[in-house]
Amino acid sequence: MNNKDYFKISNKKFKSRLIVGTGKYRNFLECANAVKSSGAEIVTVAVRRVNITNKKKPLLMDYLNPKKITYLPNTAGCFNSIDALRTLRLAREIGGWKLVKLEILGDKKTLLPDMIETLKSTEVLTKEGFQVMVYCNDDPLMAKRLENVGAVAIMPLAAPIGSGLGIQNKINIQIIKQKIKIPLLIDAGIGQASDAAIAMELGCDGVLVNSAIAKSKNPIEMAQAMKFAVISGRKSYLSGRMKKNFFGNASSPKKGII
Repeated sequence: MNNKDYFKISNKKFKSRLIVGTGKYRNFLECANAVKSSGAEIVTVAVRRVNITNKKKPLLMDYLNPKKITYLPNTAGCFNSIDALRTLRLAREIGGWKLVKLEILGDKKTLLPDMIETLKSTEVLTKEGFQVMVYCNDDPLMAKRLENVGAVAIMPLAAPIGSGLGIQNKINIQIIKQKIKIPLLIDAGIGQASDAAIAMELGCDGVLVNSAIAKSKNPIEMAQAMKFAVISGRKSYLSGRMKKNFFGNASSPKKGII
């Protein structure tokens, strides 16, 4: 990519627009190899689920050096504001992390976000000095409200978490992109590389992928596929697609035909 086309979250700049989750892999080594293959510079870490303090058990930090890759603590598994706030405050105390991903789920069946709790928590965390990237639904009005209370990035779902269904509502994603000034990243629902490319072609600033890589038959190869898909989709978006037509339009000249 063009060196000037960097990805900026809050005050940090990144070359890669792909964020990779660290859950669901068979082991930390596979996770580390997938992250390396993806070229990602940011990885999400579920603070409630991953061992980050007990040195007698395997530590993610032994495989992914937090000095070389940005850890993004998230609140996966939280179903209310109290648990989410406690989790991120703990992450700040343990590792000094202020750039965080907020995720508050509404129910265990759909794993859709509880936007009332999410909006409330975003405002609290912002006032406490956190830089909050927010997992949310694809509602343009709610996305704008999250921006207004201080979110540094909006992360609407493409489809339910872990579903692999791809982007279900392209129109709303494009409306969100037009309404907000902060980065827009697709989070949840990506199933294959083409989904990531489509997200980038819609104008999204980045994509977060976990299950599609970790649960594939070959996570290392899929991670690389996602890397190239994000790059390709971004290039396509910046290039400006041709105008759509309802009728055929020959590519060869209409004059000078033999």
